[in-house]
Amino acid sequence: MNDVHVIAYFADDPTRTYQLVQWLDVLALLDQQHPVAVVVRDSGSADLLRRRTGLPVLLAVEFPELTALYEELDAKVVLYCNNSMLNFQSLLDGRRLHVHINHGESDKQSMASNNAKAYDRVFVAGEAAVQRHVSGLLELDTRKLVRTGRPQLDLRPAPLLAPSTRRTVLYAPTWEGDADYNDYTSLDVLGTRIVEQVLGVPDVRLVYKPHPKIVTSTTPAVREAHLEVLRLVAEAGERDPEAGHAQVLRGDILAVIPDCDAMVTDVSSVGLDWLYLRTERPIFLTDPHSDGERLRREVPVSRCADVVDDVTVDGLGALLTTRLERDEHHLARMAMRHHYFDDLQVGESTRRFLESVSALVARRDLLVGEVSAAGAGVVAETIA
Repeated sequence: MNDVHVIAYFADDPTRTYQLVQWLDVLALLDQQHPVAVVVRDSGSADLLRRRTGLPVLLAVEFPELTALYEELDAKVVLYCNNSMLNFQSLLDGRRLHVHINHGESDKQSMASNNAKAYDRVFVAGEAAVQRHVSGLLELDTRKLVRTGRPQLDLRPAPLLAPSTRRTVLYAPTWEGDADYNDYTSLDVLGTRIVEQVLGVPDVRLVYKPHPKIVTSTTPAVREAHLEVLRLVAEAGERDPEAGHAQVLRGDILAVIPDCDAMVTDVSSVGLDWLYLRTERPIFLTDPHSDGERLRREVPVSRCADVVDDVTVDGLGALLTTRLERDEHHLARMAMRHHYFDDLQVGESTRRFLESVSALVARRDLLVGEVSAAGAGVVAETIA
């Protein structure tokens, strides 16, 4: 295993493996240029990831195991898809370049974390992400920010929805986060009313695709709302089997989005994935906190979407009917797509990502050579 060039590091439990799973196909492409190994700290995560990828998945539960593994691998670059506290045990290794690649592009507050300063590089999607970091962090060295787009959006996973002659509306709420400041879910506040409104639109198929952590949520209000939405969708399916209403609780949402005609979602990466892939189709963005001024200021995509809050949710069905026939925000979405993803087209994000990692692999070898040469010079001078 000492020929590994790149480590994809993941320290969390299986409930968060979705953060790395979305990268596996991209990492497989990278592996063709620079051998990749996945290093995990949790045995359950290791088991799950081994079922999902042909890349080597190596387990190092304890810190001494990690340091021994890093010494054996002698990799050049380490990639991080989140900001786990255990990332810092990996970051202690100063002989590699450490790169944060995140697990999506969104306007959640957690997307511009002070943790960014710990990494040698931070890969971001485009201008919006750069501005988010500059405005949200003090004393950030912006040279660390590398625009690579979002490579996952170049992939074309097999469809998860059956073909339908109906217009398909996707409801894709995010989870409640691990702190109040990062709680953007609409499910517990608006979810059942959103579903009822969509189901009331004639000739529409509803698809419910919640965030993976909603399915395992232990937050009572979220759990109850999730079960109620499942009940509503199931009952609607029994009343009208031809409608094809669906609950997609597993699988990649990028395999769902291409077959949908409109989407209702929260502040999350899903809304921006839609903006990139389905720019020509309407999006409805929820505001569960009913703070429209803050939403417009902090979430630029809201400026090219219809906002659903506690006041407007009861008119969602009528508005959705109108937007499916006459979309007034198409040109605004095109401009907003540029704001988030520059001018990237399908395929270009992957190219940028691969080229950026390759450049860092070469730079690491150059830096190690310079350090070694400088150290040899100091030794020679000392002996003399």
